[in-house]
Amino acid sequence: MSTETVVSIARGGTAEHMGESVALTEHTYPATTAAAPTHRAGRLEHKLNALRAGVLGANDGIVSTAAVVVGVAGATSAGEPILLAGLAAAIGGAVSMALGEYVSVHSQRDSERHLIEEGRRALAADPAAELQALIRAYEERGLSPQTARQVAQELTARNALEAHMRERHNIDPHGVTNPWHAAIASFVSFAIGAVLPLLAILLPAPDLRVPVAFAATLAGLALTGAVAAWIGGGSRLRAAVRVTAGGTLALATTYLIGTLLGTAITA
Repeated sequence: MSTETVVSIARGGTAEHMGESVALTEHTYPATTAAAPTHRAGRLEHKLNALRAGVLGANDGIVSTAAVVVGVAGATSAGEPILLAGLAAAIGGAVSMALGEYVSVHSQRDSERHLIEEGRRALAADPAAELQALIRAYEERGLSPQTARQVAQELTARNALEAHMRERHNIDPHGVTNPWHAAIASFVSFAIGAVLPLLAILLPAPDLRVPVAFAATLAGLALTGAVAAWIGGGSRLRAAVRVTAGGTLALATTYLIGTLLGTAITA
């Protein structure tokens, strides 16, 4: 079995997808050479996920801050209240996003570390039984017993813990997420997104603030929605339409509420 076959199986391939047979190739390469493609693919996937999370964080920053400043602009044309409300929404939202991401990722990391430690103890206590479990897992994927054993033995020889964690729990022991990185990324992406509606509502003349903020916000949402869909392999047009429709609803609702409350207060 070639290294390419081993890597494909380790990354989630099945025997049917590869046209599996023991005679896939006559060549057998050292198992250690399988590490580089697998790790490169894992790193690329991690970077794409991080980029997508950043884009979605910016999307949240845009719509959340825009909804607040447009709502306040519906109640008053004075720039100072709009600025204060916008800054409060931007800072509060960014901190909230960061805290939520930190707690979520920290919990996930704790679970992953627990599973990794359990796997390490199991391998130390009974490596033969763990090898058999890995063989059965590959057989359930559709590999023949002979091929499943060869794959399991080669991956175990390279890194037994990694093989078991990837196959049985879809965890990379070397790529456990850092909650601080996730929190900082969420804070920064939300704050960057919040800048757009703040500038759009504050820079134009008072009578143009709301229309400009609407246009800039919807354009920003369409862009972030399309980019997120592109990263995920989805339809960019559908994503852009979906997110701008939601943004329009949010802005119209808060503007209407702000206008009604502003009228009631001044009456």
